[in-house]
Amino acid sequence: MHLDAGPLGTLEVAGGVDGYMYALSGAGRGAETGLLGTSKSTGAELMNGLIKVEKPDGPVRFTLQAGATTPFTLGTAPTPATAQAFPTGPLYAAYLTLAPVPGFTISAGQIGSVEGYESAIDWENANVLTTDIFYVENGQSLGVTATYNRGPFSATASLGDGFNTGVWNFLQADVSYAPDAANSITIFGATNLGRTGPRAHVYGSATTPYAASHVGAGPLSESPLVNSTMIGGFYSYTSGNLNLVPELQYVYAKPDHRIGLNRGSSNFGATLFADYQFGASPYSIGAWGEYFASNGPDLWFANPGSRGVGVSVTPTWQTRYLFARADLGYLHLTKIGAGPAYGSKGTGRNQVTGVIEAGILF
Repeated sequence: MHLDAGPLGTLEVAGGVDGYMYALSGAGRGAETGLLGTSKSTGAELMNGLIKVEKPDGPVRFTLQAGATTPFTLGTAPTPATAQAFPTGPLYAAYLTLAPVPGFTISAGQIGSVEGYESAIDWENANVLTTDIFYVENGQSLGVTATYNRGPFSATASLGDGFNTGVWNFLQADVSYAPDAANSITIFGATNLGRTGPRAHVYGSATTPYAASHVGAGPLSESPLVNSTMIGGFYSYTSGNLNLVPELQYVYAKPDHRIGLNRGSSNFGATLFADYQFGASPYSIGAWGEYFASNGPDLWFANPGSRGVGVSVTPTWQTRYLFARADLGYLHLTKIGAGPAYGSKGTGRNQVTGVIEAGILF
């Protein structure tokens, strides 16, 4: 929707709300919750409730997005949407943008990551469930971001407090090349320029507000993530109604005895995304297949040292404002690693997630 805001010019207003019902395999019983960390096999949750107000043009621009949100990664238990994950509270995004010359912008505030292909807002993805690649990436953070576009090339660099730690030492960048409408390639990377200690903050949750959430020390804390270095990339190819996107990503945390990381460790992910629109109909289908491997003592995804494969398939129906879709995901651990696996006995290698979702977009 477009609003005439007088001296501010024309503002764009967009948003949505969606929720889902789910069924899980691999849950535990009572206090024996296993890798999923829950004994609840079925339920319903709000996924996103967001509204965005944006001034997208002119020399001075701004973006405000508020509400509650949560992603849902295959192989994990669902969590309630929350507005207490960030230091900005219900402000999911809040940044000011200056555009002094054509092709160049600089933004400052609570702003999104440049890492990876998937979005933390599920309706911007072809699937409800996200991958291991997404799970280990930085999301929103406070920072300053500069973007330059010229013809088929674009580049972005960002310096801020990756993972919302409050410590401004996290550098991100990406470079994209799109020679035509059917092909594009993006290379991205990120690194901690110093050290982020255990008392720094990290993303909160529905049960633990940001003010009470801390990085911690040692391999089972958030310390490997916030002190990591990442390199990745994806290629997008479109032919008619079909879009294919392969993505690779490697994340590494070096040894640092002061924060309890006594050995180096890494996480590797490879995913192929596919999305097909059935002509001019309201139906489409999204799918992805993944491989992931964690190496070393640190907890990246599932368990330290775990490896596995996964697949997700999502048929979707969408009109102008309404959408409904289902997602069936299957994950198999080829290596369990250190710690429990799925089920109350902690020995299960397989996990299945079924989701039925509906929402309104405007």
